[in-house]
Order: sequence, then C-alpha cells, then structure tokens
Amino acid sequence: MIKIEGGCLCGAVRYVASAEPIVSRVCWCRVCQYLASGNATVNLVFPAEAITITGELRDYPSIADSGRHMHRRFCPNCGVHVLSGSEERSDLVVVRVGTLDTPENVALDSHIWTSSAPHWALLDPDLPQFETQPPPLVKKDAGN
Repeated sequence: MIKIEGGCLCGAVRYVASAEPIVSRVCWCRVCQYLASGNATVNLVFPAEAITITGELRDYPSIADSGRHMHRRFCPNCGVHVLSGSEERSDLVVVRVGTLDTPENVALDSHIWTSSAPHWALLDPDLPQFETQPPPLVKKDAGN
C-alpha cells in the first residue's frame, strides 16, 4: 500500500495519502504567491478519498482566478497552509509539498498560471507551462 505522510510545522495536523498523486504542479497564481511569500506554491493533487487528516484545520474560503470556490485549509496553531480544494472539484485535494515528510521525493509535472508569475520567476523550461488554468484533471483508471 502507498503511504505518503506529512503535516504542519507544529505537528498538530497530520495527514496520510494512500494513493499516488494524480499530478504535481507549481502554481504561480496571485493567491499562491501570497501563500508562498511571493513565490509559487508547489502542490500535489490527490483523490479526496485517499487522504486521511488528523488534527484541526481552519478554512479560508475564496474565489480563485479560475472562478472556482476554493477552501484553503491551515493549522490554527502554526498557520501553515496544509491543503486546499474547490467546491467544484470536491473529488480532489491539493496538498502543499512543503508539508510532506519527504518533499525531496516529488517529481514536478508542470507550471500553471505562469501569466501571473513575476518577471524574476525561475520556470523550468523542461516542464509544460500553462498561462492560466490547465485542462481539467481526470482520475487515472486502475487499468491505465
């Protein structure tokens, strides 16, 4: 069984993912730049049913540049943003790579919202880049 673990800085929130991520992305949207102190966030997207969370998370609801109704969830003790998700795609959970116990194991798939990246941003030219929201994700079938 796959077991990907992580949590917040103070340890009050922990999670376990029991599936491989569907995709990993570097997001340059303006909201993510706020969350990452001016940089991009680095995120893994999992099927919602594959994530088990322990501990209290607070919710910051907002509307993303894509128009989706987002819920960004963070630890009320240390303030670390742990995960997010949208009402429109409740079947997916986005986990911040910095909260993984082993972030060095992540391979990135793409950069998104590059149109919002500052001129000094370093974008890996070997990764696909999307100026805004990429096409919708489709869950990988077990047979594929």
